[in-house]
Amino acid sequence: MRQAILRTGAKLEKERYPEENTLFDLSSRVLTAKKCALRLRRAGRKVFLTFKGAPQKSRRFKVREEHETEVRNEKALRRILRGLGFVAVFRYKKSRTTFRRGRLRISLDETAAGVFCEFEGERSDIVRYARILGFSSPELIKQDYVQILQDRGKEG
Repeated sequence: MRQAILRTGAKLEKERYPEENTLFDLSSRVLTAKKCALRLRRAGRKVFLTFKGAPQKSRRFKVREEHETEVRNEKALRRILRGLGFVAVFRYKKSRTTFRRGRLRISLDETAAGVFCEFEGERSDIVRYARILGFSSPELIKQDYVQILQDRGKEG
């Protein structure tokens, strides 16, 4: 898949790197119930906290509000989250390689459930690029990695 992406003229943005992702929620699972997510992601030496809003209605695409900030002190942040009542509810690892083709960001993700391409950009660019790579509309999925890993009975 990597070679296919490069053959389309996409440029390597960041070479393969490991990610560790932890999703947090309150004991009431309010974020899960609202289809929102609070994720702490460690990518190499950097750590990010991300809030993902509920997906907007779309038949073909996963569109959601997302806010992310880099965290300087992971241990302190974990203490803050714990103090606010948040608990880790799911963990998963993946390796990610990122590419860019114009305004489109392409991520090649290797997970315990398989290898996936994630496209971020304008809908028309995503559809056009997916076709260039040989993907048909039924092959495009809107699930997140938590859903994929749980559906396939894989640990994160």
